[in-house]
Amino acid sequence: MTPPITPSPRKLVKRRPSETTRQDRLAALGCALSATLLTWFVTHLLMDSPGWLADLIVAYLLYLTMLYLVTRDRLGKLAASDRLVSTIVVTGALVLLAPLLSLLIYIVAEGAPYLRLGFFTHDMSTVAPTDPVTDTGGLHAVVGTLQQTALTLVLVVPLGVLTAVFLNETRSRFRRPVRIMVDAMSGLPSIVAGLFVYAALIIPGIQAGVGLFSYNGMMATLALTMVMLPTVTRTVDVVLRLVPDGLREASLALGASRARTVWSVVLPTARTGVTTAVILGIARVAGETAPLLFTSFGTLGMNANPFSDPQESIPLFIYRFIKQPLENVQQRGYVGALVLILLIFGLFAIARVVGRDRSQRKAKRTTVKKQENR
Repeated sequence: MTPPITPSPRKLVKRRPSETTRQDRLAALGCALSATLLTWFVTHLLMDSPGWLADLIVAYLLYLTMLYLVTRDRLGKLAASDRLVSTIVVTGALVLLAPLLSLLIYIVAEGAPYLRLGFFTHDMSTVAPTDPVTDTGGLHAVVGTLQQTALTLVLVVPLGVLTAVFLNETRSRFRRPVRIMVDAMSGLPSIVAGLFVYAALIIPGIQAGVGLFSYNGMMATLALTMVMLPTVTRTVDVVLRLVPDGLREASLALGASRARTVWSVVLPTARTGVTTAVILGIARVAGETAPLLFTSFGTLGMNANPFSDPQESIPLFIYRFIKQPLENVQQRGYVGALVLILLIFGLFAIARVVGRDRSQRKAKRTTVKKQENR
């Protein structure tokens, strides 16, 4: 008598919870359509809809519920929880990205039609308010922004890196008060930095007749330094904590001093993070206007000397024209805003190129040379 043939159990395919297939995407699309139709049926046929925002919230909650139940039935509880959290995170990112994109599109739409090459070749000293928007000149503002940002970086990068190294690589008893001071300065309003420089340096300097301590680009640089320094310091401090302790221990075991270890091992390893800190610092101060109102003051003509006389910058340029009642004058402010965005993007690209990791490329070149020699 032969034993009965039992069917072999179905082989389960192992999958990562975050992995998606065509069936998963079709299921998500079906949940979205079902949630939309159910929301329309309930809020428009069974009751009066309070508005599109309420419809959107109800449809989104129904979509999350359906997606979780369908995914749990198909793939299990772990995959359903992962899909639910991933959907919420992506939704939050899109909600935060939407205002940024709308603002960027608005500035490009308002400023791009009037941006000409002449903006980078002359200033506003010979341009009348009734002249066409295409005659706008911003050379003086671009030069002022580049000079003030460069001087701020010259002051901030060494101080920020040294402070971060002091907080992370030493065991001094002064680390705690310094860290408290850095954290307190991180919440300092930018206008307070401008008022401090104005009250502590500019007013006494004008009364004493000292040209350096008056309205100029250097005073704006000092105010921007107070705003940018905590950002760079905290970011570099976090990056230095990510450097493995094994690298430090290996360097010290080979006989290197702690200073040599920091200079030759820790900082090169954290070079990409330091570059990111500089980028964040530039983003923090490039669009600041409040500190400049009390320090550089602004002007319509060219001033390439940041140590004497008022100096214009792009944020002041935007503020000067956007508050005017005339429409063509306001358009000059939108042109300046577009140029500021392009300038920041350019600085970001340069910083990324300078701070990119070249170790893998060097390793590949070394490997290729060894293979060629063989």
